[in-house]
Amino acid sequence: MNVFLEPNCDEKLKGLELHIEAVMSGKKLVIPDFSAREVLVLDLKLHPPKKGLSFKDGQARLLHDLASIELQAMELALRTLTEYEGLNPQFQEEMIQLIKSEASHFSLCLRTLRDWGFNWGDWPVHLALWNAVSKEDTLEERIFIVHRYLEGSGLDAADTILRRLKGLEVPTQAMEVLTIITAEEIGHVQFGSHWFHEFCRQKKLDSDQEFRSILQRKRHSLPKRVEPINFELRKKALFNDFEIQELNQLRESFLSKDKSYVRGC
Repeated sequence: MNVFLEPNCDEKLKGLELHIEAVMSGKKLVIPDFSAREVLVLDLKLHPPKKGLSFKDGQARLLHDLASIELQAMELALRTLTEYEGLNPQFQEEMIQLIKSEASHFSLCLRTLRDWGFNWGDWPVHLALWNAVSKEDTLEERIFIVHRYLEGSGLDAADTILRRLKGLEVPTQAMEVLTIITAEEIGHVQFGSHWFHEFCRQKKLDSDQEFRSILQRKRHSLPKRVEPINFELRKKALFNDFEIQELNQLRESFLSKDKSYVRGC
């Protein structure tokens, strides 16, 4: 089973264990240029306008967008497990648990959407997160991009959305789903922070300078982010002051040049 080649979302989830078992047994699996989808994939700029969060359709669209992000996060973690050889066994085991956690987040979003009478594919999706990585990435770059930049940005975005949802007059299940996912995503970003610093230490690299170097090298291929950086959540996710300052400077450059952005993991 190759999850990347399976377009059906339910079959992707069913085949996840078999994909992981194949990788752990040493089988070589193809990593395509684009992970298969059964739904319409469009560039974010071509997506239809969104309704406000005070509307049920608006909240459903939020969950649909979040489902798309969680699916890509699952696939990107699975891609790292599949693509790199000779991985640290502890890193490998933690990555497998992270993959399963992302799968549970995707399932939660799908289940809630279906309970509300909506379906996967009611809106188009994007592959901006998948497209942010490259087969040429070093392992340190991949950890940085997926778990520190994309998932870290997701923490900032989720905090902004949660504050908007709390301002609504009626309770919302969307807030419950987002609260659960955000709490668990902190651990995913902690995973990235820990292993980024550990692999830098093993290679005798200055982690701060490596952080700055990767950020500068990859800035043009990374999704642009403009939400305020949540210092409290970033600290919980093991970012230091230098790293937060570097991200803030990048955000300011995005704000001054381009208002378009996509949400992270």
